[in-house]
Amino acid sequence: MEDFSSMPGHLARRFQQIAVAIFHAEVAAASSDLTPVQYAALVAVAGRPGIDQATLAGLIAFDRTTIGGVVDRLLQKGFLARRVSEADRRAHVLHVTPAGRETIARIGPAVEAAQRTMLQGLTAAEAVRFMRLLRKAVDGANALSRAPMAGEGRPPSRPRPSRRMP
Repeated sequence: MEDFSSMPGHLARRFQQIAVAIFHAEVAAASSDLTPVQYAALVAVAGRPGIDQATLAGLIAFDRTTIGGVVDRLLQKGFLARRVSEADRRAHVLHVTPAGRETIARIGPAVEAAQRTMLQGLTAAEAVRFMRLLRKAVDGANALSRAPMAGEGRPPSRPRPSRRMP
């Protein structure tokens, strides 16, 4: 068995830990306590006003059973509003509030700085290649996730047989 520290799963988990720590540090410096998932949810709703929670969960690849907690925290912060759908009175839809829009604008530069910091060990060309390969790996395994990402422009993923890493 190969050394766990060179396995993709271990490295993905480590990179996630690093990415979250960097995100929190940058966003805290911009006087915000949003988490990466809360930020993704807020930006997704801003881009698609009037979506429901299930659609939001698919857009940000988050578990449908726990997206409610994320939405509740954004509602409590005053960044989202939940309204009865005009198309289906039984359904509720989400909209970003003015405070939510202001927060997106205010912390946007910090989020962009976090992305640069996450890739600081790579040259510009390496960062482009890394992002292309990371997207390819994520898209290739999307359907295997407990919360597959759905959305515009995404082809449906199909499970693939496992392959041994070289």
